[in-house]
Amino acid sequence: MRASVPASPPRTVVVALSGGVDSATAAGLLVRAGHRVIGVTMRLYDARSTGTARGRCCGPRDVEDARRVAEHLAIPFYVIDLETAFTRTVVDDFVTTYLDGKTPNPCVRCNQHVKFTPLLARARALGADALATGHYARIVDGPDGAPALARAVDADKDQSYFLFSMPAEALASVWFPLGGLTKPEVRAEAAALGLPNAAKPESQEICFVPDGDHAGFVAAAALTRGRALPTAGAIVDGSGAELGRHAGVHRFTIGQHKGLGNLRGLGPDDRRFVTAIDPVAGTVTVGSRTDATTDQVALDEPRWLGPAPADGAVAVQVRHRGPRVPATLERGDRVRLTLSEPVVAAPGQAAVIYDGDRVVGGGWVASSSA
Repeated sequence: MRASVPASPPRTVVVALSGGVDSATAAGLLVRAGHRVIGVTMRLYDARSTGTARGRCCGPRDVEDARRVAEHLAIPFYVIDLETAFTRTVVDDFVTTYLDGKTPNPCVRCNQHVKFTPLLARARALGADALATGHYARIVDGPDGAPALARAVDADKDQSYFLFSMPAEALASVWFPLGGLTKPEVRAEAAALGLPNAAKPESQEICFVPDGDHAGFVAAAALTRGRALPTAGAIVDGSGAELGRHAGVHRFTIGQHKGLGNLRGLGPDDRRFVTAIDPVAGTVTVGSRTDATTDQVALDEPRWLGPAPADGAVAVQVRHRGPRVPATLERGDRVRLTLSEPVVAAPGQAAVIYDGDRVVGGGWVASSSA
């Protein structure tokens, strides 16, 4: 495979350096191709207040790693403070969504509101022709000849799911140099470029949540925002019979089976999954795996990367690691999807619509398909 780097003419490109190996390799490939590259790192949150001083995307250690990469590549380097925009559009949404008994996707919201809006504006202010990132995705020609978003060649690393909500008008100004490479090829390129973070391990955690404890983060954030924290409530079965107690609905998501505690009346091999969350009543309903799935999905805030598609056959992916499932799209008073097989679709999660490898658009799973 080949890196997705335009060879000529030389362009001025801002690269969003996260401190990780992927964005660093994207910058290195662009430098090697002869482009004028400017490195930019976003400061998104106060790591001292979140306890994330080390080992997280966009934390202090990562800023320094990005600076070292820029020095190695001999490119200009800037740190841009986007904490206010990030807090308002990503962190606050994360907290509110969990308090409402839904499941947020902060990476999608960040791409929608931060990376491809204010960051792209900053890139243009620096005189850049394009903004490049280390995402595993591709820009291709759409059916109408306009730029379109498509899956990366490395199916295991593809990140097009997280990018569906980026502004459609940004597609003409965004480059994804790694879209044609596999992860091992990226590691090899990083070593060949002599990048100082070539062997840096990946971080899969939410950047602003310390130790992966999202419930603890939500609880602390709710207090600082003057929000009432969900109180303890009942875990019930489909008939309403109480099986146990919980410490707050913000600790659960549809399809979850771990962390339910010892439920009464179940054998050692009986597994229960969260099937419904009622933040008002404070109840968490559990049932079988089948009970936690659905083949009917309605979308809130639908977004399209181009003209809205006609009703008919598409493929839908719910959750980053979820499969793409054939579905029938119907647009009316709201967007509805009938899937060929049931999936776990938690309200608040992103549901991304594909036509082949091309991202058509998507939205957020509604609380009800009615």
